[in-house]
Amino acid sequence: ERIATGTRRVYAQKGETLFRRGDPCEGFWILLYGQAKLFATSPQGMEKVIEIVGPGMTFGEAIMFFESPYIVGAQTLADSLLLHVSKSTVFAELESNPGFARKMLAGLSRRLHGLIKDVESYSMRSGAERVIGYLMRIDSNEGEDESAELVLTLPASKVTIASRLNLTPEHFSRILHDLSAAGLIEVNGRTIRVPDVQRLRNFQG
Repeated sequence: ERIATGTRRVYAQKGETLFRRGDPCEGFWILLYGQAKLFATSPQGMEKVIEIVGPGMTFGEAIMFFESPYIVGAQTLADSLLLHVSKSTVFAELESNPGFARKMLAGLSRRLHGLIKDVESYSMRSGAERVIGYLMRIDSNEGEDESAELVLTLPASKVTIASRLNLTPEHFSRILHDLSAAGLIEVNGRTIRVPDVQRLRNFQG
């Protein structure tokens, strides 16, 4: 109830800007439904997608603790409902609730772990390995029979996903084409069918 008093709903249409780089950070965000992207833009206007945010995910916590302006921008990729929790409310709760503080630390630690894995992936894995790893992360049935076929739906446009994986759109499309030519996947728009999950995991491209 204390946190709810400092929380507001934000309904955003597809393509709406939530904040820009340099805007003051007044709290953190929770995405209830829809989709958003966190991105950086170079001086030449090139966009790099940092994260694709889905339902249940949060963003903005780290910069909130720095009490600095946003260092990235955020824009919705679909009609979305978000919650914005004010910084003052979070800080007051941290002062009085150790359990809440531990949960915030756990969330930030998960984010840091993900960032480290991203850097490792960009530095040490091929483009094909990055794409396969991304497809496997979409799979919500990990750990089940990996010989069975799998049907996945890309959560965002191919251009957005390519940027997230630090690939050009052309390179991303070429990798999908090569995996398809090898019989490892079948692509139909955003829908990808994997005839044999284990065979795709073991592919060395």
